[in-house]
Amino acid sequence: MSTIEKNIKKLREQKGTSQDRLSKLADISSNTIAKLELDESPSPTIDTLKKMADNLNIKIEQLIQ
Repeated sequence: MSTIEKNIKKLREQKGTSQDRLSKLADISSNTIAKLELDESPSPTIDTLKKMADNLNIKIEQLIQ
């Protein structure tokens, strides 16, 4: 699992947000979030990272570092 995928899951869980809730808030399919967390999807786009970061109230840098 790559760093981005680990960080998505870790930060989402730290915020107490389910995949389904994040998908609705960020307007991203829950399938996309699940595949990203399982490293079964290509690297997310900047737009996808921005939507997730904005809705988790974090900086994009926290997802990619």
